[in-house]
Amino acid sequence: MLSPIRLISEAAELAARRHNGMARKGRGNEPYINHLAEVANLLATATDGADAELVAAGWLHDSIEDTETTREELAQTFSERVASLVVECTDDMNLPKPERRRHQVLDAPKKSPNAKLIKIADKISNIGARVHSDPTAEERDDLVDYTDWAEQVVAGCRGGNSRLDTTFDDIVLTARASL
Repeated sequence: MLSPIRLISEAAELAARRHNGMARKGRGNEPYINHLAEVANLLATATDGADAELVAAGWLHDSIEDTETTREELAQTFSERVASLVVECTDDMNLPKPERRRHQVLDAPKKSPNAKLIKIADKISNIGARVHSDPTAEERDDLVDYTDWAEQVVAGCRGGNSRLDTTFDDIVLTARASL
């Protein structure tokens, strides 16, 4: 088993390599790794750094969905728990987007407590990336659509960490105020 610092460091390094060249939606096409760093940091902050595997899973939460990374690779390189958390947060990309969104809303209450934390951190980061000063009509519509849907997902994830719940509520207020 890797030490907590190595676990997180190696997860960050793998995430950076696997997502190299990918751009994030919103915030002027910033590197996708910024999203993963933000999710991991939200989890580390919310748990006072007490759970290295959770933070590592935050770094890796999109790796199976967006890259050639496999569950087996994550289990072997990190741990069974990290791999399980990432799988639990992975959408079936063979489904159309509306169906994936519907599944996230329906599946959220059934997730493990730690997968729920990753989902909340992910939604905080994604809403924040969509908040702009002077948004276009298309950006406003995207922000409203994403925020409305994220609230439905997070409704099924609440109660595991008051810091994340409050941070989510704050970013929703910021998003609504920016419209």
